[in-house]
This record gives sequence, C-alpha cells and structure tokens, in this order.
Amino acid sequence: MKHKSIVENVAKIIFTVCAVVAIFAVLSITIYMFLKGAPAFFKVGVLNLLFGTKWAPTAADPSYGILYIILTSIIGTAVSILIGVPIALLTAVFLTEVSNKKLSAVVQPAVELLAAIPSVIYGLLGLMILNPVLYKLEKHVFANSATHQFTGGSNLLAAIIVLAIMILPTVINMSVSSIQAVPQQMRAASLALGATKIQTIFKVTVPAAKSGIMTGIVLGIGRALGEAMAINMVAGGTVSVQLSAFPYHTARQ
Repeated sequence: MKHKSIVENVAKIIFTVCAVVAIFAVLSITIYMFLKGAPAFFKVGVLNLLFGTKWAPTAADPSYGILYIILTSIIGTAVSILIGVPIALLTAVFLTEVSNKKLSAVVQPAVELLAAIPSVIYGLLGLMILNPVLYKLEKHVFANSATHQFTGGSNLLAAIIVLAIMILPTVINMSVSSIQAVPQQMRAASLALGATKIQTIFKVTVPAAKSGIMTGIVLGIGRALGEAMAINMVAGGTVSVQLSAFPYHTARQ
C-alpha cells in the first residue's frame, strides 16, 4: 500500500507539472502575440486593418487591409465544409453500416493514414495536379472574356477542393467512432418496428451519433481554418475577392 501511495503521489506531481507547463506555454504565446501585434493596431488602426481592402505591405505607401484575407478564409472554409462534410458522413455510414468487414478493414486504415499526411504534401499535390486541370477549365470557361485575369489554376476553387479533401479524414474518423458507439439494441428495435435499413441508419443511428459527428465537423473546421501552407501553395496567395469571376480569382497585385 505504501509503494502504491508513493507511485500515485509521483504521478500526481508529474501530471501537475505537465499541466502547469502547458498552461504557461499557452499564456506565453498569447502574451507574446499581444505584445508584438498591439503596435500594429495602434499604428495602422483597427478599422483600417480589419476593413481595409488593399494588402500591400512592401509598397512605397504600404497598406495593411486584411478584409479580403478574412473573407476568403471564411468563404473557402464554408464551401469546403459544405462539400466535405456530406461526403465524409456518407463514407462513415458506408464503412460502419453498409460495407462488409473485409472492405472496412482495408478502407478505414487508409482513411486514418490520410489524416497523418502533412498539409504541405496536400499543397504540393494540388499545385502539381489540381492547378493545371483547373487552368484548362478556366481557359475553357473564360475563352471569350476580354477582362478576365487568368490565374493559372491558382484560385479559390483550388483551395476549396484541397481543404475539402483535407478535412475528410478527421470527420470520417470521428463519425465512424460515434456511429460504432451507438448501441446495437437501437438498430434492432428500429428494424423490429418495421423500419428499413436505410431508415434505421438515417432516422436512428445517425441522430444518436450526432454529438460525435458534430465534434468531428468542428475539428474539421479547425483544420480548414488552420491550414495556411497548403492554401498558400494552391491559391496563389489570394487576398482579394472578385465576385464576378468567383471562384476563379487571384490576388497577384
């Protein structure tokens, strides 16, 4: 008993130290960002920074408006979620409720492996494969346009597609875990009442797992918002919104 008590006390001390270090690290980063960022707010002005439409930090007369950066981030994330979430949810339903065990045993580890791929790899693949395809599509769509600024495939559409692919593993894995956690008795009761398998999936199983599914969606949104490297590679450093050519716009100003 004495040995067990010593081990527990040591573990408690270790966990406490780890928690304090983690909290201290977060506070240090927050304070550092505030101290380094606050002068910019005072020099440029909060309104000019948040609502300015021109980003030219290296110009003779520099401008630091980030409105378009905010808008493109929101638009790109929202559209990628609208595309990626239904695909991810249906994939999770297929893996857990429809496919046989042999197929699930092959596909699910592959999906988990996708989550471990660095964002720069997604960006590189998008740059080498996706951008040329989108450029050909862009030339076909705007073949007769005299005003369109061609992007070479580096546009918001490329960013949306890459983001949608990147969030798939996160949402799929969380959804699969949540659906698998639904008690089998709920499925059996639904089928016993005369519901079909599809009705049971979408009327019973998925609603019962909605908490975990929503968690996966939130994590997917977090990853979409945080992936700067891949988006910068495939979108050409987009910082403007030209709705007349949406989503074929770029900002190489």
